[in-house]
Amino acid sequence: MRARDKAAVSALRATLAALDNAEAVPVDEAALRGVALEHAPVGVGTTEAARRELSEREVEDVVRAEAAERLDVAEGLTAPAHADRAARLRAEAAVLLRLLDAPGSA
Repeated sequence: MRARDKAAVSALRATLAALDNAEAVPVDEAALRGVALEHAPVGVGTTEAARRELSEREVEDVVRAEAAERLDVAEGLTAPAHADRAARLRAEAAVLLRLLDAPGSA
């Protein structure tokens, strides 16, 4: 990363965001609609909820999904004008797949 590998930085940032989203607490829409403003909890921390903890398998699934998404989009970019974008997406996918295949990552 010190060499400013743009493909690696881009892939890792997007994957960290996807992992962050996967850890979000699911919101029950029915519960949100049923609370009147005057009955809403008040005070510091009343809206805080513990985030989900992903298992190693779930983390791997998210990373694999991110890599697969990049490969799918790259495959669809067939026009010569999009060759650079397709190559960058393939490079990002390779970074993610290398991380999964690295020793000590499973």
